[in-house]
Amino acid sequence: MKHLLTIVVVILVCFSASSQTKKIELTDLLKIKTVSQPQFSPDGKKYIYLLKSIVEDPDRKGEFAYQNHLYLGDLASKESRALTSGKMSVSSASWSPNGQFISFVRLVGDKPQLFLLPISGGEAYPITTISYGVGAPEWSKDGSSLYFSSELSVKDFLVDTVYNKSALQPSWTQEKPAYDWSIFQKKMKANPDGNIEEIRAYLFQNEKDKKAKVINQLDFQEESTVSGELTVTAFFKTSILGNSKPELLVNPFRRVDEMKELKSGQTFVVCIPADTLRHPDKVLDNTIAIYDATTKSFQTLVEKPGYRYSNISVSPNGKYLAFFELKVGGIPSPVAKIIALSPGAYYQKIIPLDRILTQWSWSKDESTLYFTAQDHGGVPLYEYDIAKGKLTALSSIEEGVLGFDQMDGQFIYAKTKITNPSELYFSSKSNPVDMALTQFNTVWLKDKVLSLASKKTFKNNKGLLVDYWVMKPVNFQSDKKYPLLVEIHGGPTAMWGTGEASMWHEFQYFAAKGYGIVYSNPRGSGGYGTEFMGANVKDWGQGPMSDVMKALDLGISEGWADTTKLVVTGGSYAGYLVTYMIGHTNRFKVACSQRGVYELSTFFGEGNAWRLVPNYFGGYPWEKQARSILDKESPLSYVLNIRTPLIIFHGEQDLRTGVIQSEMLYKSLKVLGRDVEYVRHPGATHEITRSGNNRQRLDQMLRTYEFFERYLR
Repeated sequence: MKHLLTIVVVILVCFSASSQTKKIELTDLLKIKTVSQPQFSPDGKKYIYLLKSIVEDPDRKGEFAYQNHLYLGDLASKESRALTSGKMSVSSASWSPNGQFISFVRLVGDKPQLFLLPISGGEAYPITTISYGVGAPEWSKDGSSLYFSSELSVKDFLVDTVYNKSALQPSWTQEKPAYDWSIFQKKMKANPDGNIEEIRAYLFQNEKDKKAKVINQLDFQEESTVSGELTVTAFFKTSILGNSKPELLVNPFRRVDEMKELKSGQTFVVCIPADTLRHPDKVLDNTIAIYDATTKSFQTLVEKPGYRYSNISVSPNGKYLAFFELKVGGIPSPVAKIIALSPGAYYQKIIPLDRILTQWSWSKDESTLYFTAQDHGGVPLYEYDIAKGKLTALSSIEEGVLGFDQMDGQFIYAKTKITNPSELYFSSKSNPVDMALTQFNTVWLKDKVLSLASKKTFKNNKGLLVDYWVMKPVNFQSDKKYPLLVEIHGGPTAMWGTGEASMWHEFQYFAAKGYGIVYSNPRGSGGYGTEFMGANVKDWGQGPMSDVMKALDLGISEGWADTTKLVVTGGSYAGYLVTYMIGHTNRFKVACSQRGVYELSTFFGEGNAWRLVPNYFGGYPWEKQARSILDKESPLSYVLNIRTPLIIFHGEQDLRTGVIQSEMLYKSLKVLGRDVEYVRHPGATHEITRSGNNRQRLDQMLRTYEFFERYLR
């Protein structure tokens, strides 16, 4: 018996040692499932969450579609089941206050509509059919109604006979020269050969039929196209009975950005523009006000010229209001504040954490605000005691809480870890250890061998502490030398680390292919406070480059990297920095630049993120001082120096950075006779590698690897 036990133990040890032997493959990207929006039921006994999966598209051979479905879990059994299925994805799921319904949004035709699912049983059913569609629904406090927002065209609302019977018009001046708003409300016969009124009607019809885009506003670039349509947000209230048309709560031309119910169902906290007479594109600062839906009146609550307010959150009984305050222009570094809403009370506190908050939630008794924030490469959960002004971290900066809910000292949260891109977990104050509630990725990862990132720190030439991470190749052997891949993040205010999920697969894929990886958060990154985030103002190139190269050199100093096989890649701002770097150093054997910005003056005109130009470089291309900085900081200014073989990627519908940027870079290098390849992905936007077409996501990663291998093997 003793010998048999020994044999069994040996077998088990051998199995354990060999159980994780498979490497991450390219198509493992399609296996990753992502948990989001967890929420406790009102009684705290159940929970819901959304699960995003990638599945084979039954309608298009060889394509893969995203599906987002609703799951219901039970805390006693720690098990959950899907409540929705099929091709139609759902979003924005939420419990009713009495726990009898779950609301969610799903497409009906080409418009998202609001659905209710009874917990007692039965199919989900729609309670709206509004032509504008539904977004961001929230339950009223009494549970009798749901509030939601809709994005609507100004021109469409001008002639809306259902919600604009009184022929409301915008208060701001139209920027169509020599026109006023009434021109769109006139009923005119369209005739290209008629009088001037009939000609105008004919031209308007051409615009409506998408035969022409007439642009008068400043912000006309969307993510994938340009548009002459100015939109505003409208806020509605609809009964859960679904037996009447939704009620419009506020004139959409008043340009309310956010709206939260306060107490009565008729009083709301809103964000409104500081100047309602100027065109929306020209007014970036706003105020917080109390809106009375009965009298249609606004009372200013918080106001500071030159500042913008967002992410308003009212505590459960209306005692406090939390919000972000951000100075217009410059780097995006909002301050989180709390004020009292009780009549006659004065209370204001700044949450003592110089970080970008990502989500927050009030305790039932309004004594505590829970929130997550980007911090040193992770997204930990925090607890803020309002009376004591005490801030406590409840989770590690080595991981990322990417969605959470809390109730009576219990927590449910979607979390990313270096060993698992996404699962749902439970913990409590009495037992803060993660308890996994799902195993969506755990199952297929059980036999995969992973590379674990090692976090390190150095002080840069500005005296700032910079975090960087080193990942050794899978199946690392100390007597071998390996290619070393430098990965750079975008933004420039993005943040990478073991608590950030977007690069999980790419890092593991290249480690499985035998590459070591170094990534860092150079100056300008988020997660380290305002000073750090602003350390690259008027210095997008040389300063951040020195941080990235320092991280590279420290990685090399570990002794296992082949310094003749250094490679670099990055997208968006990182596409910029990759190209700037290879214009200033020949240390890299090969490089990849994705959806980048390469000539800053042109970027001002081409990209919808054009405000980065004045915010970071102090002016516009026609201003002499600013122009000199833009030229000095543009990678294209150094194209003559580029000798490193380069593959360039860009989505053909990417208007965040603008596809002409990559055309300029490619054409310049081609004229100079350099080793360069240019890949365009049809229909792809700036989000191609995060949420784009899955074949194109696979294609870009594989083409990057193949291009690197041409020069390394």
